[in-house]
Amino acid sequence: MKQQDLTEGNLLSMLCMFAVPFLAANILQSLYGAVDLFVVGRYCDARSVAAVSTGTQVTQIVTSLSSGLTLGSTIIIGNYMGQKNYDMVKKAIGTTLTVFSVFALALTGLMLAFEAPLLRMLNTPRESFELTMTYVAVCAWGNFFICGYNSVSAILRGCGDSGKPMMFVAVACVLNMVLDVVLVRCVGMGVAGTALATVISQGVSMAVAVAYLKRKAFIFDFRPSSFRVHKRLAKELAGVGIPISFQELMVRISFLYLMTVMNSCGVFAASVVGIGSKYDVFAMLTATSMANALAAITAQNTGAGKPERARKALWYGMSFAVGVSVLFWVWAQVSPETMIGAFTKDPEIIAAGVPFFRSCSYDYIMVAMVFCLNGYLNGRAKTVWTMVSCSAGALVLRIPMVYLFGKYFAHDLGMLGRIAPAVSGIMAVYTLAYVLYEGRKRGGTERRVVPDR
Repeated sequence: MKQQDLTEGNLLSMLCMFAVPFLAANILQSLYGAVDLFVVGRYCDARSVAAVSTGTQVTQIVTSLSSGLTLGSTIIIGNYMGQKNYDMVKKAIGTTLTVFSVFALALTGLMLAFEAPLLRMLNTPRESFELTMTYVAVCAWGNFFICGYNSVSAILRGCGDSGKPMMFVAVACVLNMVLDVVLVRCVGMGVAGTALATVISQGVSMAVAVAYLKRKAFIFDFRPSSFRVHKRLAKELAGVGIPISFQELMVRISFLYLMTVMNSCGVFAASVVGIGSKYDVFAMLTATSMANALAAITAQNTGAGKPERARKALWYGMSFAVGVSVLFWVWAQVSPETMIGAFTKDPEIIAAGVPFFRSCSYDYIMVAMVFCLNGYLNGRAKTVWTMVSCSAGALVLRIPMVYLFGKYFAHDLGMLGRIAPAVSGIMAVYTLAYVLYEGRKRGGTERRVVPDR
């Protein structure tokens, strides 16, 4: 299997060709939770909708931790690819897969042990508590598959291939949609059915990915002896990946706190935030895809000693991501009822959601800038800075604002919806200032992420 060199050729076309499969994969992956909520909203009651909404916030912690750490492997592998150091690429892949196998098993145990206290901390509505417990418990058994798929995808992207991950997630998405309908509507399993559908589809996706790569001339052979933890590479992976994962965790905790405040307002408010989170994901997919594409392209070009090419990719990617986000913002301003109505026909949920959607949709634009800027900085291994930046946004800005708004405007969803865009706007300003300052400070020179040995 041929690995793609991202350090040569037309930059704009390469960015698009790399980001489009990434975008398609993210769209398909986002359909997991969206289809779960859609099917439950059609065939179950408000308790089930609230259970999936709250349960998804919990399971997204796992996804955030996994994707944050695996992005570290994309950056490390991409940098060695840029240096043409293929022996280190193989060792980095073996280290990544071994470390994440252990990580996934440990995470499953922690989720099963602490799900009840966590759901109580989130003020999960009493009516939907047991259903939420069921959803989280079933999803916990799929952690190994989530980490496995994310690891393989991150490795391929570090090697310059964003197409194969799209194929693998497409298999999972189609299977998940079919199983959702079968298990919820036909078998009548309800919330448990949606969770089981997700676990099965992710397991099949991971198995297909590994089987496919073993049949091809991939740079890693998947032999048992190749699954080794190389101390130096484990340190590099931890040094780059842990800050990314930590920042993802801090952001997710801040949104869990928002869910806690909303849950205290009842099942309708909880349902609104759950539905809103699905649109957050879809509206920001282009920005997320561009950010990850920028991380891979920046890592390879930094390794190859081409910083100007990486910076030019940033401005291309950010301009496109913001442009797409504006389209979702317009939809939320003009017809928020149709957005909410796609997931539920409950008039009380729709009425409660309209002011929230109109105010929070400004975040689509602000966060697109933040994602792209952070993707570029992550690709340069400035992950400690992005960790501090995102942690400050979550702990210093978002959580205090949620507390104050929740105290004085607890039942005004429109006011609560203004928190996210306010925080992202502040983060966009200081992150952009840092990128511009760093560019002038270095005067066009860059150091490689890892030493060329």
